[in-house]
This record gives sequence, C-alpha cells and structure tokens, in this order.
Amino acid sequence: MAADRPESEPDTAPSHPDTAPSHQDGGPADQDAAPYRQDGAPSRQDTAPSRRGTTAPSHPDGAPSRQDTAPSRRGTTAPSHPDGAPFDPDTDLPEEDAARLYLAVLAAGGRIPLDAPPQPGSGLTPERQQAMLDQLVAVGLVLLNRIDHCYVAVSPRAVADRLGAGLRARATRLLLDADRLPAALDPLARAYDAVPRPADRTRQAVYVDGQEDIRLRIARLVSDCRLELLSAQPGLRPPAVLELAHTQDRRMLGRGATLRALYQPVALTEGSAVRHATAMSGHGAQLRVLDEPFLRLIVIDRRVAVIPATEDHSRAAFVEDPAAIAYLVAGFERDWARAEQVHWQHLDPRALTRSITHRVGRLLAQGLTQRAVATRLGLSERTVAGHISRLRDLYGAGTLFQLGWLMRGGGRG
Repeated sequence: MAADRPESEPDTAPSHPDTAPSHQDGGPADQDAAPYRQDGAPSRQDTAPSRRGTTAPSHPDGAPSRQDTAPSRRGTTAPSHPDGAPFDPDTDLPEEDAARLYLAVLAAGGRIPLDAPPQPGSGLTPERQQAMLDQLVAVGLVLLNRIDHCYVAVSPRAVADRLGAGLRARATRLLLDADRLPAALDPLARAYDAVPRPADRTRQAVYVDGQEDIRLRIARLVSDCRLELLSAQPGLRPPAVLELAHTQDRRMLGRGATLRALYQPVALTEGSAVRHATAMSGHGAQLRVLDEPFLRLIVIDRRVAVIPATEDHSRAAFVEDPAAIAYLVAGFERDWARAEQVHWQHLDPRALTRSITHRVGRLLAQGLTQRAVATRLGLSERTVAGHISRLRDLYGAGTLFQLGWLMRGGGRG
C-alpha cells in the first residue's frame, strides 16, 4: 500500500511492518490517527478528551483514575461543545449541526476529501464546521483516513451498539461503586464517632460556650440529621450565617430529611433573609412567619434540642432528655400551627411594608408600647418608630396615646 502513495506526500501515513487492514470501501485504515476495532468503530480508549481545569486524580500506584484513563485522539483537535466544554464521545450525542454534516457526507457518496468538506448549510464558519467534523470523528460516525486524504462515513448502527455497551458497562460500575461506598467509608465513620465528646450518659444538658464552638457542634448534628430539622429563628441572622445554614440545610434536604422553620415578620423586610428563604423553599423546606415573640430553638431528629443559655446567645444548651425534647417540640408545633404560610417567590415589597405597618398599628391598638411592639415583631425600635410615623400621618394623631385611641375606634361618631 505504501507504494501507491503520491510522492508529494511521503509522510501522510505511518510505516507498518505489515499491510494496513482495509475498510469496507477499500480504503486503508489510518492506524496512527485513531486505533479501530474490527467493526470499523474507533476504540474507546482514544475517544475521550481530557478534562478541563482539574488535575487528573490518580491511585497510590500512580495509575490514573478510571474517568481520565483515555488519552487524547492523536492527530485531531479535541472536540468540544460551543460553550467550550469538552465533548465526551462515550456519553455525548453529536449536535444538530454535526448530524447535518453527516448527512452531507452521505449525500456526497459517504466519502469526502479532507481539504474540501461539504457545506451542510449556511451560517457555519470553517472553525465551526471543523468542530462538527471532530465530533463525528470522535464518536465514530466518520472515519478520518489520512492515507487516502478523506473522511469516510461509518454505519451508525455499529456506533450505537458500541456506545450502548459502554453506557451499560458504566452504569454497572456505578451501581457496584454505590454498593461498595458504605463499606469504603466505614473506617472514616468510625473515626468520626470516636472523636471525644462531652459525657452525657445521664442525658443532662451539655453547655457549649462561644459562637464558633456552638456552630461547630450544630454543624456536626445537622450533618447526621436523617429525618427532620425543626428551627425557630427570631429576629434577623447575618448574611454569613444564612450562607452557612443554606449549605448545611440543602445537603440535609438532599438526603431526604425535612425542614420546618419559623421566622418573625422582620424576615420579610430584609433582602438576604428573603433570598435565603426563597432558595430553601425551592429545595423543599417549609418556612412560615409568626407574628408573635418566640425563643430560638433547633431540634434535630427529635433527639437533640439546642436552646440559648444566655441572653446574648454566647452560650447554648444541647438537650437530649426525651421529656424535655417532647416539651420543646410541642411548643414548636403550637407556634407552627398559628404561623402564616408565605409565598416567598412572589413577595411584593410594597405590600410587605403595608402589612408590617398594619401589624404595628394593631399591636399599638392593643395597648403595647413602642418597645414592646419592636420585641413582638423582632424589629428594631427605630424601624417601629418609622411605621408609627406613617400611622400618625394616616390618622392625623399628634401623640402615641392618641394614635392608639384612634386606631381602637375612639374617633368615630
């Protein structure tokens, strides 16, 4: 076969000790471009491009992990999607433009020159067309034959059989890996359980000091939560705390646990709180607003309850006594039944302002002071003063006493 090559192109095909095997169309195989099986389809080990942006992980013996064992195809540009993501010939199907290009190859007799590929349609740049050819070559629908300087169409049935077999083999491996995972992580789980913790054999409350240590212990408990998390969060939490809670709670919900949380009306007025609640409700959490004062509480799987032990929340009590937990859960369920459901995705800021102003006025009409209203709603006294100012303008009241009297109907008749 080497004697048949044009003299002007002495290096287009590698030398072989034997005669190169021929394809069905009579063209010799290009073994240096990509190895092929007997059915003409490209072998799997040379079809997957390398991954972007990560160092290939390896085993202790230096062998690369299974997902990165495929070297790049020699002699062609690694195919990719329009967004730059690498094209995986073992899992990705050719794009619509690539399919049109394959049909154009068929229309040309199943064989096209390397330097004059057909135009499947308008709007394709030469770079885009070459990218589509690379996809077809990578997946095995088109054979790159440098000896005869052409692309040759390959039967899609052979490609489908090969890809199907590979996907089924990969699915089997994933199922086996999933079955082996608990046993593989068991030594780590035992080491985690062996970390010294305060003795609580008598089920007395364990007191933890300092916000950092409190958050660490809560994070450990939430990571073990499998059934249910109950949370009562009065006031506002800083954005950094909400970000940490979002990560922990989203993973917990992903394990199949449920989350119910109570907030005060102030949460409706703060953008970070609304965004957090909207995101969590999108993951399946239930979050309600209670227009009453309540204390901070977290209950994990109804086996551990966390309550503040000081007014400034610098100390927390971790309670495991079943009777105490049942009492705390009963109080939470009572508050939950009285709380209002909120459609976090469709909140109207103007309606929220009117609603909170109405709440302030209602409490003033009941005889509560400005400080008591602020405590009740979880708002600052300065915020409450702003709502009271709007109510005074609305009712024409000169004093707080007169405003309360007018709102109770004292100005009628």
